[in-house]
Amino acid sequence: MPFCAVLEVTPTAEALIPGPLSAVGPLVAVGPLVPRPGGRYPAHTASHQRLEGDRAAPAPRAVLQRPTRAAAHAVMADPDDIAHLAVRQAGSVSHHALIERKSDTA
Repeated sequence: MPFCAVLEVTPTAEALIPGPLSAVGPLVAVGPLVPRPGGRYPAHTASHQRLEGDRAAPAPRAVLQRPTRAAAHAVMADPDDIAHLAVRQAGSVSHHALIERKSDTA
């Protein structure tokens, strides 16, 4: 069963985040990790529109798809991703959710 990782990043320290914020900097450095293992980016952008709710909008958002839960966790344990994660967490408030691609109401 495929899984989607949804990541919201609100920068707090531009100096700690690689790349320009206008180019979704906190996520640029992780780009080479996406294909490992079997991943893809359906979305990776700072261009988004709120349709509901009143919470402050994060700058960039990303949706990554992984073939399995184990594959998603494997990327999080990758030494290259651990280094990127430390930088991102030091310079942002981030929310990262793993969502199974299914419907519990179908």
